[in-house]
Amino acid sequence: MSNQALVGGLALTALLGSAVAQAEDTLTVYTYDAFVSEWGPGPRIEKAFEAQCDCRLRFVALDGGVGILQRLELEGEDSAADVVLGLDMNLMAEARDTGLLAPHDIDLGPLALPVDWDDDTFVPFDWAPFAFVYDTQALAEPPHSFEELIAAPDDLKVIVEDPRTSTPGLGLLLWIKHAYGERADEIWWGLQPHILTVTRDWSEAYFSLFMNGEAPMVLSYATSPAYHMAVEETDRYQAVAFDEGHYLQVEVAAMTRHTEHPDLARQFLDFMLSREFQRELPLTNVMYPAVDLGDALPEAFSRLIDPEVYIFSPQQVRQHRREWVDEWLRASTR
Repeated sequence: MSNQALVGGLALTALLGSAVAQAEDTLTVYTYDAFVSEWGPGPRIEKAFEAQCDCRLRFVALDGGVGILQRLELEGEDSAADVVLGLDMNLMAEARDTGLLAPHDIDLGPLALPVDWDDDTFVPFDWAPFAFVYDTQALAEPPHSFEELIAAPDDLKVIVEDPRTSTPGLGLLLWIKHAYGERADEIWWGLQPHILTVTRDWSEAYFSLFMNGEAPMVLSYATSPAYHMAVEETDRYQAVAFDEGHYLQVEVAAMTRHTEHPDLARQFLDFMLSREFQRELPLTNVMYPAVDLGDALPEAFSRLIDPEVYIFSPQQVRQHRREWVDEWLRASTR
């Protein structure tokens, strides 16, 4: 073989090797376990994104949004995560403070949220108000406020989640604090006779306990009944509108600063706002999509409660989160 042929052969080998390596690039996304379950959106989203990215998408399932943040903080720049998906706006300021996340440079024009959004790090992918869901066969007339719940007979029990380990649990904490301010500890104290148990996460509360009839009410989302209506074809489970209004959750994703695949990470974040991604969410993640799907939004969503919603800023949550959790602990144990 001539030197020219040898050089050409080596160049071709290098080129092919580079192409193979590029084709085998893996984008690692930390998310929560419900997102990647067989009934969640993860499997379909994985297939759709891999079809267009010439890459492999690897989901790492963790224990909710709080667990995702804790894992990121623990691993630091050694984290395998290229993208974190499943934090919510109540964890954004703390996540930003880690210094581990990078600007996304994504066009947020397609967003259709109940709040304004112009954050340069976090990209929303879905949203819903927190709400109590009740079993209409077990409870004919649910309470319509926290004070009505407190005044109900002690045998009316509810299941709630822990604000230290669960984003819905944190959402309930913020809901009560926003609605009652300095009276929050009084409300928590009054609720204690009605709380059957405080679970670590939403899945345990909803699927393991509520759906097995352990209590007639559970802290969940205003959107949860849509799944039962559209998929199970039953109106049995409904959310109740509270007079105080409802606290809003917006779920977000962000790319890590240390990712070895920044272009791929941005491609994924951009893909999140596509109709192909968003149309998977309503009946799998059972949340409102972050973009307007028009007629593609399942009809069941037109039959949900539409409450007034409010939020604290991410900075307020970061500043007061520990203080308000301590307030909840004191009220729960005295």
